[in-house]
Amino acid sequence: MGLTATAQGWADALSEIAGRLAALMALALVALVFGLVVARYGLGIGSVAAQEAVLWLHAAIFLLGLAYALRHGSHVRVDVFSQRWSPRTRAWVEVGAGVLLLLPLCVFIVAMSWDYVAASWAAREGSRDPGGLPGWYLLKALVPVSAGLLLVQGLAETTRALGRATSRQDA
Repeated sequence: MGLTATAQGWADALSEIAGRLAALMALALVALVFGLVVARYGLGIGSVAAQEAVLWLHAAIFLLGLAYALRHGSHVRVDVFSQRWSPRTRAWVEVGAGVLLLLPLCVFIVAMSWDYVAASWAAREGSRDPGGLPGWYLLKALVPVSAGLLLVQGLAETTRALGRATSRQDA
């Protein structure tokens, strides 16, 4: 289970692209919410499509940001225990967590969401609300894409941790 440095670099690059896209979406989300507030309370108008776009952006930010957060160590950790461990022990725990938890979870999410997303694409699912956004299938497609990005980054991080765990130096 080893990824080459080149493969790790590709995984990192994909996560960076997804993370930067999520950051741009966060800016768009702030602007859209500001516009909705001004339109509703300043002008007395609203838009179902704009409100749904807020939900879309919010979901997309989280789904695209998962691999980026893992890449940069911004995910949730339980430091209460690991702060007392040696770097090698921490690395072995990361390997175990990657192999036993993260990677199987990503595969499970892709497998379980595949038919759900395929059905949505086949029906060209759109909003159920009048005036809502068409193309809900596009947003739903981000579920397996997100899990796939997380899987690739998880492989890279697990491989890095394995390298630290098996290195001769106990830094």
